[in-house]
Amino acid sequence: MNHDDAPFEIHVHGDVKLRPDVGFDALQDALKPLWKYAGARSLADGAASLYEDEPGIRFDPAEHLLQMCWTLAGDEDFRQQLDDMCMNLNEVSAEGAAIEVTLYDAEYDEDDEEAGRESRDDFVLLFVGPTPQAIMQAQRDLLVEDVVNLMERHFDGAELSGVVGEIDKLFSARFDALVNSLQISKPPRGAGGGSPGHGGGRRPRHLH
Repeated sequence: MNHDDAPFEIHVHGDVKLRPDVGFDALQDALKPLWKYAGARSLADGAASLYEDEPGIRFDPAEHLLQMCWTLAGDEDFRQQLDDMCMNLNEVSAEGAAIEVTLYDAEYDEDDEEAGRESRDDFVLLFVGPTPQAIMQAQRDLLVEDVVNLMERHFDGAELSGVVGEIDKLFSARFDALVNSLQISKPPRGAGGGSPGHGGGRRPRHLH
């Protein structure tokens, strides 16, 4: 697939803990939506990033860890590949994890910015995990980290236990609702809790 004139540079970033029995071949199958979209014939062929200073897609067999810091050229249709990837990673992951995906408008330049035109940049936060509980735990942990980091500018960390407790109540209620609706028996969608949007201005490129 040729993406030479693609309207976006797409950056995928995240670490996913894998089950101990998952080897390279299983991971290659799970990530096939990504490397095939990039026009590669295998994971090894497609693991390199568009930018040399990024490690790309790496598998650490000793730590059973998938590490992604990978950029490719693409279009809006890449979102379907992300959905397929998340479903596949749910099957091989050992615990919940967050994956950040940033789409940079490749045609947006300084002239557009000076003219006040908005870019088509977008940001999506995806979650994967072996169970709905694991996915919710990853969502909860990331939210707590974000809230505490923000509030520690104004309060001592020891004062924030009540805030963390309220976040836990929200996730407990969400999980109870999930159980009561019987969705617990369905395969989890990896994109649960995604948060697309342009808010806050243009996201700095390669900010980790």
